[in-house]
Amino acid sequence: MTTAEKTSLIPLEDRIIAEKHEPEEKTSGGILLPDSAKEKPQQAIIIAVGPGKKDDKGNLIPIDYLKAGDIVIYPKYSGTEIKIDGKEYLILKASDVLAKVQ
Repeated sequence: MTTAEKTSLIPLEDRIIAEKHEPEEKTSGGILLPDSAKEKPQQAIIIAVGPGKKDDKGNLIPIDYLKAGDIVIYPKYSGTEIKIDGKEYLILKASDVLAKVQ
């Protein structure tokens, strides 16, 4: 899926565009967890990744460790939330991503 198919947003430099992702609300045994009993990690699905940032000498440092479709974990108050055409997106710096979910 290309960026143009998913959104009209194109991330610049070391930014990524993502959609918030809600993890499963059941345990592996099939038990539903109430909201008060679960800790929700901040997860998002990457929609698009910028080309990368340039270093002091002008060389591009690509973001080759993230790609569209990856599910990532990010800090609770990072990024900028925006709404376009009724859909909510999150713009994060690649360095704000804490981990990828396998």
